Amino acid sequence: MSFVDGHHLELSTMETTVHLGAHADSPIHYHRDGVGIDLRDPLRYVGPAQVVTVSDARGRRIVSSDLAGVRIEAPRVLFRTGTFADPEQWNDDFASLSAELVEWLSQRGVRLVGIDTPSIDPSDDKILETHQAVYRRDFAVLEGLVLEGVADGLYTLLAQPLRIEGADASPVRALLIADPGVLAAFHDFEGALK
Repeated sequence: MSFVDGHHLELSTMETTVHLGAHADSPIHYHRDGVGIDLRDPLRYVGPAQVVTVSDARGRRIVSSDLAGVRIEAPRVLFRTGTFADPEQWNDDFASLSAELVEWLSQRGVRLVGIDTPSIDPSDDKILETHQAVYRRDFAVLEGLVLEGVADGLYTLLAQPLRIEGADASPVRALLIADPGVLAAFHDFEGALK
């Protein structure tokens, strides 16, 4: 419905994949025994996050040695690669993450990974090696993030998925807040939940 067409209100409709733009993958997307996005705790996608830039990653998986000298300081790590700059123009050679990196991050208390590309695995990977690693470690996953112009450092992430019953993903509107007071409050909040 539309005011332009003489209707009494605007009413939109949408038909799309749930992997549109910035989105949260659900375990049912990459593992037979996974759960839908409606069963994921939305607090996994809210709280302290660290943005890390990895240069020269085009066409390959990011590994732990790419983070040499980077101290992991948050349970959510978002990778800025710049290898999928124009979502209107598909390119197969975007950066992805390695299963080894997921294991390395897990040992440092990370529970969510995000990336500025369409997938944490390469576009031609049928095994989904990294998705399987995040399933084993029960990580949350964000893909398709827009991190252009975002400086490396600590932020508060707000990227809750929609509660779509049984869905294998959900679009998110991912926001990063640079206020250290908010970051401290979330540390206190997360500690109280444990």
